[in-house]
Amino acid sequence: MDFYQSQDTLTAIEWALRAIIAFIFLLIVTRVLGQRAISQLRPLDFLMALVIGNIIAHPLSDEHLEMKGSIISTIVLVILYLLGIFMILKWPTFRRLVNPKPINIVQNGEILHKGLKKARISVDILLEELREAKVEDVKKVALAIWEADGKISVFLDPKYEPLTPDSMKIHTEPFDMPRVIIKEGIINLKELKQIQKDEDWLVSNLKRLYQTDVKNVLLATIDKKENIKVFLYM
Repeated sequence: MDFYQSQDTLTAIEWALRAIIAFIFLLIVTRVLGQRAISQLRPLDFLMALVIGNIIAHPLSDEHLEMKGSIISTIVLVILYLLGIFMILKWPTFRRLVNPKPINIVQNGEILHKGLKKARISVDILLEELREAKVEDVKKVALAIWEADGKISVFLDPKYEPLTPDSMKIHTEPFDMPRVIIKEGIINLKELKQIQKDEDWLVSNLKRLYQTDVKNVLLATIDKKENIKVFLYM
């Protein structure tokens, strides 16, 4: 266990052993901290982001530390990370060990206090998350689940779901992504060519529809029906 103690120098194997022990220890710490602490990162991803940044930073800030140890440690941790990803995909038992199960925190309009405690969040945080999901009343929630990445998945009771054209049997046009033809006063000639238009056509339409020049346009888009929308510098 000499590699565990303070040493003047370490061999490559001792550096690797240190990295392995640190990886396992910090994975345990990450699980203990809970989902809220790691926010929107999976435990394995959070661990790698935390550890590798610190490993690389130390030899860059301390002239007495050599780069060899940091490089070896980083390589070992990357290998462990890739191995962990493989094990998550291959073995459900390991997946459950690393990624906590989703936790029900609201069901049929009722807040599940046990679920809140297990997820380690307060009612205030729950309400904040529901507001971000544009849900103003907990009673409208059929199910809210605290996910492993720290997000809340919210499912409304069907009677509170907003009406959609499909539910009302209304025909709609297929989705169309408008093309950017002017950005910050510069014409996108490539986009114009794809819709078989030229610069003169665009300039004349700007003057006819908006009484302005290209240089005054912050953003202009065009859809498949050739409707031009213009946002001017304000």
